[in-house]
Amino acid sequence: MVTKSSSFTGDGGMKNIINLSLHVFTGRWFMVFACLLIMSVAGATYMFALYSGDIKTALGYDQSTLNLLSTFKDLGGNVGIISGLINEISPPWVVLLLGAVMNFSGYFMIWLAVTKKIARPPVWQMCLFICIGANSQTFANTGALVTCVKNFPESRGVVLGLLKGFVGLSGAIITQLYHGFYGHDTRSLILFIGWLPAAVSIVFLRIVRVLKVVRQANELKTFYNLLYISLGLAGFLMVIIIIQNKLQFMEIEYAITASVVVILLFAPVGIVFNEELKLWKQKQETVNQFPVNIITENPNPNTSVTPPEKEVSCWKTVFAPPERGEDFTILQAIFSIDMLILFTTTTFGVGGTLTAIDNLGQIGRSLGYPNKSITTFVTLVSIWNYAGRVTSGFVSEILLAKYKFPRPLMLTIVLFVSCVGHLLIAFGVANGLYVSSVIMGFCFGAQWPLIFAIISEIFGLKYYSTLYNLGGGASPVGAYILNVLVAGRLYDKEATSQMKAIGMERKKGRDLTCTGVNCYRMSFLIITGATLFACFISFILVIRTRKFYRSDIYKKFREAADAATLQTEMAVASTIDKEKQMKPPERKSGEEDHS
Repeated sequence: MVTKSSSFTGDGGMKNIINLSLHVFTGRWFMVFACLLIMSVAGATYMFALYSGDIKTALGYDQSTLNLLSTFKDLGGNVGIISGLINEISPPWVVLLLGAVMNFSGYFMIWLAVTKKIARPPVWQMCLFICIGANSQTFANTGALVTCVKNFPESRGVVLGLLKGFVGLSGAIITQLYHGFYGHDTRSLILFIGWLPAAVSIVFLRIVRVLKVVRQANELKTFYNLLYISLGLAGFLMVIIIIQNKLQFMEIEYAITASVVVILLFAPVGIVFNEELKLWKQKQETVNQFPVNIITENPNPNTSVTPPEKEVSCWKTVFAPPERGEDFTILQAIFSIDMLILFTTTTFGVGGTLTAIDNLGQIGRSLGYPNKSITTFVTLVSIWNYAGRVTSGFVSEILLAKYKFPRPLMLTIVLFVSCVGHLLIAFGVANGLYVSSVIMGFCFGAQWPLIFAIISEIFGLKYYSTLYNLGGGASPVGAYILNVLVAGRLYDKEATSQMKAIGMERKKGRDLTCTGVNCYRMSFLIITGATLFACFISFILVIRTRKFYRSDIYKKFREAADAATLQTEMAVASTIDKEKQMKPPERKSGEEDHS
């Protein structure tokens, strides 16, 4: 009897190696790895403080003009409706390619201006450049993160937590890589954040794509293994940043540090290869046992063909939405009360923590903290931002699966905890800014996976690309209201009062400096009130969705996967029956075999 060998030796060895390689590079887990790398360099917007001084010095800007650039940076980094709409009508590689082009062109033009390789651009052009460069982040998020959620719909909280966690770490990752490449040349950092994210996205253009949903028994375990590697990366970054703040690193130390970061970034390849090898072996066993092509996209077409539905104008169904969990149209979602509640919650909840993070350096200086402590605050925010993202993603998924604990309730709890951080700033508690940095970083990070998971669960995944970016668009609205209109104006008012008290007059173009607890007291009391209002609004969503979250919200994905498995099993059974009918009768004992 002749059998087919699936080993890597013999005549078919090279063919098997090639087939395995193709299987790995086109597999769902390698796609996850590609998305992790894209996300790990997609946070250039969090690094503005590192190169803003070069822009200010080289172009002769005052602080108000620099804040204007920062506002356009936040606007570009959070308003992703365009990328979402493009992703609705095109494959993810188109979105990633556009993002890569925007990222490079925006930051490259800024680099040319700062290094004076071109004439000094008008302020509006610099605002446009940084808005385009920052907006590329939404294209990376839409192309990679949204695609991953669609490929793993039953683990969406975990996926969002892990990928958003890497975005949270990306500022620290890029910083270490930049030091390894360029040392302390901060002008080169602008060029670096222009070409690196673009290059990573282009490398993985064809890898990131929407795949057929398949249920795997060890899916959650694999994500946990990826989480452990990311925890190791986060721990290493935190330790090395603290050491760098204490010691003076030379080029060789920076090169070693950057090399370790690269090794940790590529460590998930081992997990990916192991999982894809298991899947490949299962596929080979099936192929060897049943040589007939039985695994197709639709083994039994008659079982899944549905009659075409008569299309109805989306404008006519705006106020007739489906049940929660079904696929809403974009207009149905926009005009729903649930989306209005989520948008309001994000505006005042995320807007408050974002205001605290954006003003952390200024808050520290006004309260008399030394510069090294302010650097520590930024580090704490970055690491705890990551911790908040992965914790809320993984923990909310576990609590939802085991106890039907609704994600909106966890979001309400996170918002309430952030009020503690705001009050520590408002009352200037001694050394309270250290604790506040941890709380702000954790809560800011924790809010995003929860908000994006809630949107996907309530409104479905069909138009998730657009709705995901719609939810993110509330952040700059909140930042403008609470940061510019509240914190900025009250800070300037207090600073002006302090100058008048000592008999000084403000000169045009001169930066205002405020010292003392009163600089931000009223601002953060107002922000605390706004966050409590967001808690109240979020709790209304908890009440509205309590019945929905008590149900089996992933039932339809499980049924679809089970139906696909059943069709495959039916095809296998049919093949076995055909083989039995074609099989010659067995020879009786003693008959010669002349074959």
